Amino acid sequence: MTDSGTEGYTPTTTHAEWGAGEPKLRISRDDERTEFLLDVDVVRIGSAAGNELRLADTDPVHATITHDQRDEYVLELHGEGERNASDNADGTHSAPSTETLRTGARFTAGPWTFVYHREEFADHGRPFGGRKGGEYDDQPLQAPRPDYSAEGAAPGPDAEAAPDGPAPATPEPASSENDDADSGSEENVR
Repeated sequence: MTDSGTEGYTPTTTHAEWGAGEPKLRISRDDERTEFLLDVDVVRIGSAAGNELRLADTDPVHATITHDQRDEYVLELHGEGERNASDNADGTHSAPSTETLRTGARFTAGPWTFVYHREEFADHGRPFGGRKGGEYDDQPLQAPRPDYSAEGAAPGPDAEAAPDGPAPATPEPASSENDDADSGSEENVR
């Protein structure tokens, strides 16, 4: 057996149970580091009090991550920031500033940097352990995705991510008298 405990393991499909692979964001700013588990179907990121992930020095709703019907996590950047994909690249969505997140995908919001991570067995991106032999080498096809419709997926941010139609506009969080106050929750990062 090897140190990694993977002797005899051969990667195959990247289709796993709904939401499997512990999807999360690794978040950093200056000397601050934290992780945020993506365990709900819609995560609003920004400075407003009602957001699932609240961060100082960002727009009220700076970005949204939606767990869509395909068991993908889709980023929609509403405020200024950088992300991996160009809006004109293959594999991006028809909605502007939107991309399907894959392990290692990086984006920014204000002074914060986010890196997406999901275990390989569930990350849908590259089956059979990734490309072998280069980008143009023939790769075996994996089986079609399971039917995740019974899992209660949230609609995606565009028709490509949500075959049943585009998602409604991103809801604004409920306002409170003290939007800048720290709620004391572990989900909020200051």
